[in-house]
Amino acid sequence: MPSHCQVTGSAPSFGRSVSHSHRRTSRRFDPNIQTKTYLVPSLGRRVRLRVSARGIRIIDRRGIDSVIAEIRARGEKI
Repeated sequence: MPSHCQVTGSAPSFGRSVSHSHRRTSRRFDPNIQTKTYLVPSLGRRVRLRVSARGIRIIDRRGIDSVIAEIRARGEKI
């Protein structure tokens, strides 16, 4: 499954781990993705979203209806 947030669009970023001896190896910084189910009154059903912790805070602040409208405007299927 892709590890990107459906609300913020954040995806894994890449960087380097640097050891004590200063050797560098590639690593991946994954966003904190959670699967959450929300009841959407405008749709009259539940919607399951893959959101990051920051995306959950955005939904709490703006409301699920406005976030769902924004996701649908981007053309993403819910």
